[in-house]
Amino acid sequence: MPAEPVISVRGEANLEVEPEIAIVWVIVMARDADRHKAVDLLAGRTGQIGDMIKGYGEAIERLESQPVNVQPVFKDGKVREKVSGYLARGGFTVTVRDFAVLGDLVAGLANADMVTVTGPDWGLRPGSPVYRAARLAAAKDATRRAGEYAEAFGGRISGLVEAADSGLMGDTGRPRFLAATRAPVTAVADATVEFNFEPVTQTVSAQVDARYTMTAPHFGN
Repeated sequence: MPAEPVISVRGEANLEVEPEIAIVWVIVMARDADRHKAVDLLAGRTGQIGDMIKGYGEAIERLESQPVNVQPVFKDGKVREKVSGYLARGGFTVTVRDFAVLGDLVAGLANADMVTVTGPDWGLRPGSPVYRAARLAAAKDATRRAGEYAEAFGGRISGLVEAADSGLMGDTGRPRFLAATRAPVTAVADATVEFNFEPVTQTVSAQVDARYTMTAPHFGN
């Protein structure tokens, strides 16, 4: 038996914050009866789209190329030895930091030939300080809960025995850091398209398990 009673609690925190980034996915396509021409068309179009995106300057935090795919196209969709043409695909993953350009960016991409754009998907950067803030808030919540239990038993917490991310002290769960997002919009070319995106609030959750010692309980009459 421990020299002092032990209180085990789970601290939780849920923070609602504005998103830091928006992700937009761009698919560029080219189709031709000749394989090489389809690839050349794709290279030219992806180059133009990449230049368009880069034209937004520092509003774009990161621009990453997606894999290129070239596949044969068969008449009536049936796989046969005779190929009717080739479809080439490529594209970009665009991370936007300045939300003021999102509407114009998505509209411009949607108006480009043979381009499909999906987004924005709102989120936080992987190293965002919000995650640390959530962990610290969960730890403070654990201490508060333990103090309330100790007080209810006529004592007070006297020390910390152990603390761990939720699930590491007695089960197989994992700490949770969740960001709520809205389903992204998929847009195709439309000469009159206009977008006005409102950032979606992100909910970040954290949990911590902790054990505290407390002074001897006192039960009043």
